[in-house]
Amino acid sequence: MSLMLSGMLLAQDTGYDAAGSAAGAAGSLLFMMIWFAVVVLAIAGMWKTFVKAGKPGWASLIPFYNLIVLLDIAGKPLWWFILLFIPLVNFVVVILVGIAVAAKFGKGAGFGLGIAFLPMIFYLILGFGDAQYQG
Repeated sequence: MSLMLSGMLLAQDTGYDAAGSAAGAAGSLLFMMIWFAVVVLAIAGMWKTFVKAGKPGWASLIPFYNLIVLLDIAGKPLWWFILLFIPLVNFVVVILVGIAVAAKFGKGAGFGLGIAFLPMIFYLILGFGDAQYQG
């Protein structure tokens, strides 16, 4: 009797859906490819912006150092780097630095807000556009 019961349990649907798993894996792969493209474009935009400002482009790749170089481009004092690690204060500092970077390239405050909130798009525009650094 128990052998027949265990055979019936094996014959039941396990709930595993191979097609659903494959679709989930494909969706994950697509998301990762799109994310990778966005990251590469953001790095390219920041690299080009650094070069336009007379700084080494590779500095955009180094964590924390890129913030120090960005503060230099914006004309802000080095001690503002510490403010970037204080919750809520960092939000204000990022906005102010974005506006200052935009001003150094002859752009307005709206463009600076774009740099603060959508840097992957606005650094591309800044780096590959016709804006010139007015340091």
